[in-house]
Amino acid sequence: MKIVIQRVSEASVVINQKQVASIEHGLLVLLGIVDEDTQEDIDWLCNKIVNLRVFPDENGVMNTSLLNADGNIIVVSQFTLHASTKKGNRPSYIKAAKPDVAIPLYENFISTIQNSLGKPVQTGEFGADMKVQLINDGPVTIIIDSKNRE
Repeated sequence: MKIVIQRVSEASVVINQKQVASIEHGLLVLLGIVDEDTQEDIDWLCNKIVNLRVFPDENGVMNTSLLNADGNIIVVSQFTLHASTKKGNRPSYIKAAKPDVAIPLYENFISTIQNSLGKPVQTGEFGADMKVQLINDGPVTIIIDSKNRE
């Protein structure tokens, strides 16, 4: 699994001109899934996300986690995170998991992060054409791949 985390002062997701998710102060998490991903990847990433110290403490230093900052999360599935651009100019998405594998993992990811955070998590819709808006706070953007833990 590969994720892109963006610290936001606000973010939203619109599908078919209808807003389906909206937060202030928190994290927008873009999630890419491959066939080899497992619950172990989910558990490791969810723990990393909620405990990652990317919010300012009382001295303005990034030293506070999402849990301690009382932030919120939007999770958006994004198969294009696994694009290969090695050959030609058209990205290949062959590494991205097909829906029959990706949807259960996506749903488990959402459930696991909700349990880790202790409150509901907002989401986009798997496979939908989404308009994602955000104000990146900082800017802070972090990329994490669960296959590169060491």
